[in-house]
Amino acid sequence: MTKKDIRRACAKAMAFVAFAVILLTGTGCSEYQMLMKTRDSALWYAKGIEYYNRGEYLKAANLLGGVITAYTGTSRADTVTLYYANSLVKIEDYVTAGHYYQSFVKMFPSSDECERCQFMSGFCHYKMSPQVELDQTDTETSIEEFQTYMDLYPNGDRVEEAARMMKEMQDKMAYKAYLSAKLYFDLGNYMGNNYNSAVITAENCLKKYPDTKHREELAFLILEAKFIQAEQSVLEKQSERYRETIDEYYAFANEYPQSRYTKKAKNILEDSEKGLKKAEKLAPPSEDDLNYYKNYGNETERRMYEE
Repeated sequence: MTKKDIRRACAKAMAFVAFAVILLTGTGCSEYQMLMKTRDSALWYAKGIEYYNRGEYLKAANLLGGVITAYTGTSRADTVTLYYANSLVKIEDYVTAGHYYQSFVKMFPSSDECERCQFMSGFCHYKMSPQVELDQTDTETSIEEFQTYMDLYPNGDRVEEAARMMKEMQDKMAYKAYLSAKLYFDLGNYMGNNYNSAVITAENCLKKYPDTKHREELAFLILEAKFIQAEQSVLEKQSERYRETIDEYYAFANEYPQSRYTKKAKNILEDSEKGLKKAEKLAPPSEDDLNYYKNYGNETERRMYEE
């Protein structure tokens, strides 16, 4: 056989392969298109599950979604709902998938699949959680759904995974709160005492998410905001607010002895001690207060009044 004949044979073989691929693809597509025209619920149900098992999730979702209403209240309702939700997750339609996982848990509470569906409900909202600057409804729902999963199935196979993702969502919520508190702090006295709003926002966040990885930033923001409030206060409130700032410093220093904010925190302590001494000279404490500070005050107060 000549080289020319070999080239012709190869060309024919390649053409045959290409034709076969087109034929097979066209046949598969034709089968699906013809199936879509039948409107046969039983056939759609069977083929939908078949497509899912073959990894053709979009086709499975289209077919199963088309018959889910028809099977409501039947013995196949749980199966079609579950496969439909699973198909939607595979094609990343988390909004609809989350809805059907929640529906499954409510409609079939005795099913063995409830544990997985409860977890997947949280997972879908986890996947929909947006950037921290945007509305965090899905983030909050994810936390709630994961918490429900862990409460209902404390020994479940996905407890560790649920806890990890829930912690991630909690940190996101805490960071959003930190950004809000920082915004108040940066606004300063614009149209009111925004430093106090910064303290309240940060303290509420720490109460709600005490284990957040943003705890240090929130704690220092509270310290800094309280110090500025003390500095800007009228004389009658300065002593009390400087003491609050000093208390806040010791709490911060005890929790974060090696903090990246240590230098700034110590400067705040020194300035607060100076401010307190100055305020005490202008408005001395009562005898009862003096005795209290000597016996029960913080380190700075005891040192001041023992001198």
